Amino acid sequence: MADALKIGVAGLGTVGASLVRIIHERRDSLANSCGRPIEITAVSARTRNRDRGIDLSGMQWYDDPVALAESGDIDVLVELIGGADGPARASVEVALARGLHVVTANKALLAQNGVALAELAEEKGVLLNFEAAVAGGIPVIKAVRESLTGNAMSRVYGIMNGTCNYILTRMEKEGLSFEECLKEAQRLGYAEADPTFDIEGNDTAHKLAILTSLAFGCQISCDDIYLEGISNITLEDIRAASELGYRIKLLGVAQRTETGIEQRVHPTMVPHDTVIAQVDGVTNAVALESDILGDLLMVGPGAGGDATASAVLGDIADIAKSRPGAQTVPALGRPAKSLEPYERARMRSHEGGYFIRMRVVDRIGVIAAIARRMADSQISLESIVQHSTNGGKEAPTKTIILVTHATTELSVRTAIEQIESDGFTVNKPQVIRIEKP
Repeated sequence: MADALKIGVAGLGTVGASLVRIIHERRDSLANSCGRPIEITAVSARTRNRDRGIDLSGMQWYDDPVALAESGDIDVLVELIGGADGPARASVEVALARGLHVVTANKALLAQNGVALAELAEEKGVLLNFEAAVAGGIPVIKAVRESLTGNAMSRVYGIMNGTCNYILTRMEKEGLSFEECLKEAQRLGYAEADPTFDIEGNDTAHKLAILTSLAFGCQISCDDIYLEGISNITLEDIRAASELGYRIKLLGVAQRTETGIEQRVHPTMVPHDTVIAQVDGVTNAVALESDILGDLLMVGPGAGGDATASAVLGDIADIAKSRPGAQTVPALGRPAKSLEPYERARMRSHEGGYFIRMRVVDRIGVIAAIARRMADSQISLESIVQHSTNGGKEAPTKTIILVTHATTELSVRTAIEQIESDGFTVNKPQVIRIEKP
């Protein structure tokens, strides 16, 4: 049997602790399947004496992860710190420059610096693996990068944030407000004390940018994603969607068009009878559409210590099974220098149409005036529904729900601005895309 693969783990939070425990418990089976033992020989974390429920005896301790990357007697650095810069980026750059393999679960790091890190890994002839960075335990990176080689991708989309999916699921099934569900998600550890990164779509955007690069062979561009979170979704939206035959999910969507690549993250209505609509709780789902295989949907745990550690361990096992001198798989599916510049697609019609909910003053002629404004913006309406009526001391109001046929975002926004300027609305209209499966 070959010599042991020596691992240095930077970051001993939930995922890092799970990884240490699993490798310790499965050492014999891992050695048999990989053809060599896997040993964690060094670790780094901010607090040395914290009880993590794992045995760290025999492992060299580093307070500084960069020192671990510089001085550790290791073959692989596993970076589980998080963050696009700081110690995470510095330790990964040092490790790659030294000719060490790197495994990371850090989507922010890759979304901001992935191309440069991939170039460095290729220059040094080492592997940069990051299965755990997107969709937790779902092996979507390996599928796109290796298993689907030869397929031309047309669209990649999915539920990539468990926090948002948990909140939307609870709102629908239990009739709780967004604020109530968010507090419960925080209590259960699904959401951070400051949940902004999750609920405003940034986390999904980072993951989508990485998948877009792999799927379409372009440079990572997380700053060119249309971004909208779920903080404005109300129970009224949830109920209206259900009545129309839809469920609301936060989706990340990337697709190739005639004018470039479109990337967007936003709340989306998906038909009740589709598989992705049935994905509840903290579960993630990623759909891939390609010319040879067709449609593939992968569903599984998107977060959590064991699920993410499983993906990290899979990356480590791939390194353990590789042999010196063998050709390494490019981190982004093709040589980093051959990635095409990202070209953002021009605005086009959204095929699934739009759901528009607005509360308006209840007087004769309002619905006809709204329909005219839509027609003026070349928007064809599938339906107009007067959803409810509310009395008021001075001006009664009612809720109007519009469902459009295919149209552009610009047309919808222009029509709404005109309706608001007419003085019909009493609060800001809600606009949600309807996605075709």
